Amino acid sequence: MASVVEDERSGGVRHPDAALVRIEHVNLTVSDPARSAAMLESVFGWQERWRGPSAMGGWTIHVGSGSDYVALYTHGGEARFPKGRPFNHLGVEVEDLDAVEARVYAAGLLPFSHGDYEPGRRFYFLDFDGIEYEVVSYRDVA
Repeated sequence: MASVVEDERSGGVRHPDAALVRIEHVNLTVSDPARSAAMLESVFGWQERWRGPSAMGGWTIHVGSGSDYVALYTHGGEARFPKGRPFNHLGVEVEDLDAVEARVYAAGLLPFSHGDYEPGRRFYFLDFDGIEYEVVSYRDVA
């Protein structure tokens, strides 16, 4: 039987199955999956896991680590959405924030909204389709 574990960060009680729950992937609609995959590989050091036709039509490339990934989907056509639609941003935790920021610049993208506040240091950038990424490091957080 699973036991309930206190979560000091939230001051509350964590669900007994929380250790078994994780986000396995996020599926983003983009205009050019190959271009977006190349950007994610160069900025975050991720690897392509799979590419092929989508079960719903269109084309998908999966890029990420061995345990999680971002699915980059297109059915052709425009992929830009107003800020906050379909979501606000995708957060990515990294060890070396400065090195990742240099790779964002090298990819031709512009970091903005730098912050150093609880619970970590961060910056944001928009990809080619206007999808916002938050890049955060908790490395020096006690």
